[in-house]
Amino acid sequence: MFEQITPFLVHWAITALSLWVASHIFKGLRFDSTGALVVSALLLGFANAIVKPLLIVLTLPLTLLSFGLFLLVINALMILLVAALVKGFRVSGFWTALFASLFVSVLSLLIGAFVSGSDPAMQIQMPQGSGTWL
Repeated sequence: MFEQITPFLVHWAITALSLWVASHIFKGLRFDSTGALVVSALLLGFANAIVKPLLIVLTLPLTLLSFGLFLLVINALMILLVAALVKGFRVSGFWTALFASLFVSVLSLLIGAFVSGSDPAMQIQMPQGSGTWL
């Protein structure tokens, strides 16, 4: 169980670092404290893992009609949701959230590729179960 904590903590740190860099690049994205940054990174991870898949399923026809571009809107909505929930994290508007979500996604991907490299210990492994796929 503890071997899964390290990749989680690394991913959390990468998200926090990406949000911190984005707050210095985009004027409309601001954190009042380091605590707000850390909580925002954690909550953004949870929102992306729980809320985002539900939104994707609910908006699937719109996503298909826009050839997947509506996923960018969902990413921006995730940042706006976290900003609404975390005191000390402010986003000035939708367009700031949209461009910041693009920036955070790309920067997180680049940092994650650099940090993990080809180290299998840094990749989250799915448990091997005896379940069958339908």
